[in-house]
Order: sequence, then structure tokens, then C-alpha cells
Amino acid sequence: MPEPIELRLAVLIDADNAPRTAMKEIMEEIAVYGSPTIKRIYGDWTTPNMASWKAMLLEYAITPIQQYAYTTGKNATDSAMIIDAMDILYSRRVDGFVLVSSDSDFTRLATRLREAGMKVYGMGEKKTPQPFIASCDKFVYIEVIRAAAKEAEPEPDHRPGQKAVKCKPAAQNNRSISPVTADIIELIALSLEDITDDEGYGMLSALGTLLLKKRPDFDSRNYGFKKLSSMIQSIPRFEVQKQGTTTYIRDLQAK
Repeated sequence: MPEPIELRLAVLIDADNAPRTAMKEIMEEIAVYGSPTIKRIYGDWTTPNMASWKAMLLEYAITPIQQYAYTTGKNATDSAMIIDAMDILYSRRVDGFVLVSSDSDFTRLATRLREAGMKVYGMGEKKTPQPFIASCDKFVYIEVIRAAAKEAEPEPDHRPGQKAVKCKPAAQNNRSISPVTADIIELIALSLEDITDDEGYGMLSALGTLLLKKRPDFDSRNYGFKKLSSMIQSIPRFEVQKQGTTTYIRDLQAK
């Protein structure tokens, strides 16, 4: 079986709208989607508040792009990032883009990149406006990946003579996790109906793809589940069956 082709990604980070303390989790998440062949971060690096970025930029080999704030109250960083994105697009050196920002000013950029056949991943905080989220193929909330990484950190077992580690349990009261509400269950049910066969079963992989097309910010981790299959299994309305390596879902309330 041939190995899947890994996407070459251009990672463009808006330093004015990205949390510097989450860079480790952001870069680990990006590695899931492809290889970050271009990594750039935009901001006015002459200002004192940008000094704390230096160690992280060196650790992850991210190239800082200087953009002076020519006018007070205007964000020149956005323009520099958009111009660079279009230059990279026309160079055809990458297969997709990762836009790290919570700023809706990048909505048109994401749309234009997708029109050109690029895969576009957005990463931002939960304050990100819906138009930017909808313009991406997939949008990931930074609060969610940070919470997931924190929960996965091992704790040392302090008993004498013990070197084993244990994983922290999932935080049930984590504010970054949303409940699986009725509208989410209905979204899953309607999406499943679109892909089911004559017996009412649909492939889990196809369901996940369709859910992302309908809701780019749909992610099982938003609801406290590492995988979509675990999330579906937790909902009594759906039946999960596995045949070989393929997982199928059926809506028990479907007519």
C-alpha cells in the first residue's frame, strides 16, 4: 500500500492575535495535518512586548517578519501576512496553509486560498468570529488543544521506589469543553442520513468528513472526546459497529 502524501504547509502566524504561551501545542497540532515547510510570524518586533517571543521562535524555527505600525490604531500586520500568503500561493511551493489568528480580517484570504485549490486550516481562540471559521476547511480552537495537552501530561507517582507515571483524568469541568447538545446530535443525525446505505449504516470516516464540511470548527475534542468514534458511542441514539478496520454508524431513530 502506498504511503499517504504528506501536505506541505505554509504556517502564517499573526503575533498580534495568537497566544505565545500556546506555541508548543499549536506546532504539535499542525504536525498532524502535514509538514510545515514555511513558518512565519508577523508583528512589530521593535516593540518591547514582543521580546518574549524570541525563545519560542528559535525553538520552532519560525521566521519573524518585521512589520512597522505605520499608523496608530491600524493593524499593518494583516496586510503583510496577506501579501506573503499570496506570494506563497503563486509560487506553488505548498499544498495548504495554516492561518493562526483570531482576527476576522483573514476571512477573505482563507476564501481566496481555497478558491485556488489550497487546503486551509485555521487556528484561533474561541473569540474568533464565525465568518473566519466558516472560510476554513477546518478550524481548531487553541483553548481546546491546550486543554487536551494538559490532560494528557503524565503525573509522577510519588510513592517511594516508584518511577511509574499515570495520566491525568479528563477534566469534566474544563471550561474549554462544551456539552453535546441536542443541536449537535441533530447535526450528526442529519449528516449520517446523507451518507447511509440501504440498511441505514454510514462509514465513520465519511461522517467525519461531512461534519467538517458543514461545520469547519467541529472537533470531538470540543466536547471532551479524543476521537469522533468515542463521542458517537457516548450518544445512545447511535449504534456503532466495526467490520475489520472500518467503523459504521447507524441512527436508531431513523425511519
